Amino acid sequence: MQKKFWYQPPNWDKKLITAAIESGFEAIYVAEKDIEKTRELSRAKIISTKAPADFIIGENADEVKIENKECENRVVAYKGKIPVIIRNFDWTIIPLENLISKTSNLIQHVRNYNEAKLAFLTLEIGSDGILLETGDLNEIKKTAKLIKEIQNEKLELCEAEIISIEQLGLGDRVVVDTASTLSPGQGMLVGDSSKAMFLVYNENVETPYCDPRPFRVNAGGTHAYIRMPGDKTKYLGELKSGLKALVVDQKGNTEEVIVGRVKIERRPMLIVRGIAGGRELSLVMQNAETIRLTKNDGSPVSVTKLKPGDRVLAFIQEEEMGRHFGQKIKETITEK
Repeated sequence: MQKKFWYQPPNWDKKLITAAIESGFEAIYVAEKDIEKTRELSRAKIISTKAPADFIIGENADEVKIENKECENRVVAYKGKIPVIIRNFDWTIIPLENLISKTSNLIQHVRNYNEAKLAFLTLEIGSDGILLETGDLNEIKKTAKLIKEIQNEKLELCEAEIISIEQLGLGDRVVVDTASTLSPGQGMLVGDSSKAMFLVYNENVETPYCDPRPFRVNAGGTHAYIRMPGDKTKYLGELKSGLKALVVDQKGNTEEVIVGRVKIERRPMLIVRGIAGGRELSLVMQNAETIRLTKNDGSPVSVTKLKPGDRVLAFIQEEEMGRHFGQKIKETITEK
């Protein structure tokens, strides 16, 4: 379940609410009288006690002040079907620990970064979200860093040794333009198999032929798998504007980005083959100097300059796992 980041100002304050929305908080808790003016600020979800809020307390959401065991039982009775805001008389992790062991969809009320971080670490599972209530802009910004830390998975990359590079002829390749400026070392994990992917570098490199485009990854053929957020995959040809894709750096740090545009064009193609941990992997890519894989130090290497014996970064999935509609499943699937 994706973690929820909600915000509640002590009193309605445009500056505070705007800061929270711009920092990545996805829902704002306000009084009924403040719903409309909050709606004018953005399309963020609104939590309140009556319609037209998106989350209506007592209907499709609730909040419970934990004062005794009966209060905990009230939360458990929902069986995780709706989000429940947990408020503590005296903030402590014990009630949250009890509830995490029995149910889900728990939104822990917190007042600062430290409480938020503790809520997400409780029992190594953490609450399903937080409701940050503060009038301190610094706490909003500081806690917002947790959004990136918590939502983004860490992947273990390895080195793959290049075996061969072969020209193939014409094919359809996919360029993924994101709504983010990608940093040096960042790219996307793409492979002909869902079990083995190369880290394809973004186009932020200066060349004599074209200006850098640090928002872009020229990823591979339409058939190829791309790693997506939430341990999922898609075919490159399925990507479209508005989806969330995953970018990865040379250390395996990940970040969700918005797909702004996808361009599929017919171009000369080649296939890169490699081996990592005894496993073979390959990727059909455009045959052009501006298309690059990633070295261990995060630097790029053009596919037109690759040669057998070169080493680049890759991601290898456990052998017994396959994919069905992008979801990881335990079954035997052979991909050649």
